[in-house]
Amino acid sequence: WTISFHDPARNRVYELDDKIAKLFVRPRGWHLPEAHILIDGEPATGCLVDFGLYFFHNHAKFRATQGAGSGPFFYLPKMEHSREAKIWNCVFERAERFAGVGRGSVRATVLIETLPAAFQMNEILYELRDHSVGLNCGRWDYIFSYVKTFQAHPDRLLPDRVQEGMAQRFMRSYSDLLIRTCHRRGVHAMGGMAAQIPIRDNPAANEAALELVRKDKLREVRAGHDGTWAAHPGLIPAILEVFAGTMGSKPNQIRAVKREDADTIAEEDLLQMPGGARTMEGLRLNTRVGIQYIAAWLAGTGSVPLYNLMEDAATAEISRVQNWQWLKYG
Repeated sequence: WTISFHDPARNRVYELDDKIAKLFVRPRGWHLPEAHILIDGEPATGCLVDFGLYFFHNHAKFRATQGAGSGPFFYLPKMEHSREAKIWNCVFERAERFAGVGRGSVRATVLIETLPAAFQMNEILYELRDHSVGLNCGRWDYIFSYVKTFQAHPDRLLPDRVQEGMAQRFMRSYSDLLIRTCHRRGVHAMGGMAAQIPIRDNPAANEAALELVRKDKLREVRAGHDGTWAAHPGLIPAILEVFAGTMGSKPNQIRAVKREDADTIAEEDLLQMPGGARTMEGLRLNTRVGIQYIAAWLAGTGSVPLYNLMEDAATAEISRVQNWQWLKYG
């Protein structure tokens, strides 16, 4: 409860208010090593280091209050298969035994952000059944994963990134199936990230950006999502207005919106080739975003505002892999 950060470049100090958001710790994906810790001469698994350090240093407070709504909560990224979720479940159960807290005390939301995971959502929830609070659409990494999965298929060239919205059939199907799967199992279906950011020096452009966010979130809440996420805290009032205006005082839509119509979603819906054009401007934008993001990342910034959007590793990966795909197949 004491975290703070001084940014010397901007001469700004960031610290917690009295009222704070719930902390969801996001460990690394299973594929990333921790080079600073060796076990039998090999780098440790990064996500287990992340989980272990956080849980070890915080379980005493959790045990003293039996949670009291403060976790431990985890946000699990990058999975492609339910067996990965099964390993996480074993980790959670062992940690609970170590700390002397009840089974199911650790809670986790899984990001569905890879194409293979969209075919494993029921199985992932099953493996984490005592610890799951729901699934979350990771829409930008999901687009990257689509390209990566079909990288050897010249008939799967995606259009410019700006055309790959949630109206595309393969994206809409994935979102609808996630809602149906979660609500059928009694857990939360969280929407994807609004990438717009406030434009403080241009009121007209700022209002236009907020209107895009409202439309995106209205589509999500009407589809049945129980919540969502944003790239910037300045978007949250507009998002809350849309969700509260539609849901009222209900904490979620698990019982209200079953989405049984999504039972008909099939493989061809999830793999549908998106329509749209590939343009020179799209190539240039990918190049600019990729280079500028990597430059910022090397300088220590993980999320970077570029061209009035919040770019992160996922959007930089889309930019990079699209350019590679377009160049490879001409």
